[in-house]
Amino acid sequence: MGVETYVCPRCGNQDESFLGRNKQGRIYCRRCLSFNGSPAKPNLVRSLDSVLSLSYELSEDQKRLSRRLIENFLAGRDSLVHAVCGAGKTEIVLGVFELALRRGLQCGFAVPRRDVAIELHGRLASAFPGIRCTLVHGGRTNELTGDLIVLTTHQLYRYEQYFDLLVADEIDAFPYRGDFVLESFLRRSVRGRIVFMSATPPPEVLQEFSEEGREILRLDTRFHGHPIPVPRFVESLSIVQPFHAAYFARRYIRQGKPVFLFTPTIGECERCYRLISPFLSGGAFVHSEHPERTRIIHDFREGRLRYLVTTSVLERGVTVKGLQALIIHADQEAIYDRATLVQISGRVGRKKDEPQGDVLFLAERNTEAMKGAVDEIKKSNEALSHMRG
Repeated sequence: MGVETYVCPRCGNQDESFLGRNKQGRIYCRRCLSFNGSPAKPNLVRSLDSVLSLSYELSEDQKRLSRRLIENFLAGRDSLVHAVCGAGKTEIVLGVFELALRRGLQCGFAVPRRDVAIELHGRLASAFPGIRCTLVHGGRTNELTGDLIVLTTHQLYRYEQYFDLLVADEIDAFPYRGDFVLESFLRRSVRGRIVFMSATPPPEVLQEFSEEGREILRLDTRFHGHPIPVPRFVESLSIVQPFHAAYFARRYIRQGKPVFLFTPTIGECERCYRLISPFLSGGAFVHSEHPERTRIIHDFREGRLRYLVTTSVLERGVTVKGLQALIIHADQEAIYDRATLVQISGRVGRKKDEPQGDVLFLAERNTEAMKGAVDEIKKSNEALSHMRG
């Protein structure tokens, strides 16, 4: 086709198998063809009243990393925050955001999933009440500009060379990780500095930030100083696992504890709920294709639901006091790799006034991924013990 030297100006693709020509002979790229919305215009009127407003104080570890992020930003260095689940990564970046906002710089916070973006927007708008904090995701693109833009990674194509400071959280999460187009859009959206954040950063990102001029900032303790609950393997035949999970869930609910029951697929999620709902009232199911997902999650947060049967759509970004987590078919390694199991375990014990909880792996066998997740959590807890030393 004669397009082998062509580089897509939007996503940087050079793979000829993704290139084509239209009737007018113009080359187009199929990799990013579906991203066809309007680009964001520059934010010409900035709000400089960006005084940080928090009703709580950061931990000493959070303060230490916050100061280091500011130093790196001022020195022109990118940073990777490698912090355990529940460390309070969002709070760590508030200081560098305040500095950038006070200087009239364009800030952004990108995450792969819409539910997380919605929650983050509320927290950041509350933390910076004097600025325009804008939320952008699929179905919400009527307003694209703001002093601080909270958006999904799918919307980054609208912001080429736009951000002076971009924080990108959950860089190991689906659908961002391994997606050439999304990763390219993220890189192309930054004209200044970037801060990556993850509890389980991919090896390639760790390698990238080990190079000179960049820094990995580690935090092995949760903000409240308590250890991460260590998961337990519960041997259970596949056919009875939904009922076994319902048994544990009923016990937690009687103690006033909310429960997540994780399942590997959408089909299994709906099937599991159908099986247990006649015996376990007060619940619902939710997954990425559920049309009322946002309402159901809100009802769960507000205590109107006692349990949710869910997919990995809720493995991140959800903080609920007293939460317990049950993982059904935890031995399906194609879905539940080590990082996913660590992230799910990190949903439990996140609140300072209730830092304990149970994480149960229901499975027919104890996989390497399950053992690896347990080992990783134990190592983080050992680091906490040594610090207390």
